[in-house]
Amino acid sequence: MAARIIDGRAIADAALADLSVRTRQFRDETGHVPCLAAVIVGADPASKAYVQMKAKRSVVVGMTSRTVELPVSTTTEELVDVLRASSADPSIDGILLQHPVPGHIDERAAFDAISADKDVDGVTSAAFAAMALTGGGFESCTPSGILRLLDATGVELTGKHAVVVGRSPILGLPMGMLLLRRGATVTYCHSRTVDLAAHVASADVVIAAVGVPELIKGAWIKPGAVVIDAGYNEGNVGDVEYAAALPHAGAITPVPGGVGPMTVAVLLEQTLAAAVRAAEVRACSENHDSRVGPDPVIASDRL
Repeated sequence: MAARIIDGRAIADAALADLSVRTRQFRDETGHVPCLAAVIVGADPASKAYVQMKAKRSVVVGMTSRTVELPVSTTTEELVDVLRASSADPSIDGILLQHPVPGHIDERAAFDAISADKDVDGVTSAAFAAMALTGGGFESCTPSGILRLLDATGVELTGKHAVVVGRSPILGLPMGMLLLRRGATVTYCHSRTVDLAAHVASADVVIAAVGVPELIKGAWIKPGAVVIDAGYNEGNVGDVEYAAALPHAGAITPVPGGVGPMTVAVLLEQTLAAAVRAAEVRACSENHDSRVGPDPVIASDRL
């Protein structure tokens, strides 16, 4: 029997429809339109297309977006300055640094220049720590979106063996942390793992996030396993040998149309959440200021 196809577009569309309603309610109540700022370094066509797509989705759900395009010659220090300035701008609710950045830039330093309150992509060290330890803060968008796909598919993670193939700090690593928090037993693998086929064959859930076209062969998939392909390579090819995996998997995401749409949905949901938090902080501050009267008279002033 062929695998069930997990329709990421349909699941994301439902999430975005609900988000549109909540965004409109927030705008009506506060008068503030949530704003997502995207920063892109260089002129990579794929990165520019991703940013443009996210900007269009922002408008669809009733948000505004800004794009800051920086030349490929931008230094780490210059990028950090831009991100810190955006973090200090009260009109911006969420910040996305499109990755990857050019190789000469310290990507970790750039990510960590984003304020935790505006890290709606969940890329800072603080966000990773929260995901691993407390469950608070904003989650990495792609791993969080993958969990949403699993939930929508009815996958019970408690006690299941999940194999994450990939170890990037914004996808593979946080994915494993989120799965652990859901009660799964997690094995991390990567492109250099010895006998990768055996690890994959033991998995109830396979998360492919290594960025190597069709590295994971269909014949490796355990019968009935759930396969989530977060890879996106040239030619619309994922990290899983899709056609060969169909007869083995119980459910599988296509590429494209699987993980990508949910990543964007989570990004925008977290942007609204950031705007709501900022509005609550402003309201508390304004209420506090309104309660503060004139300076109290000090006893010694009467003498």
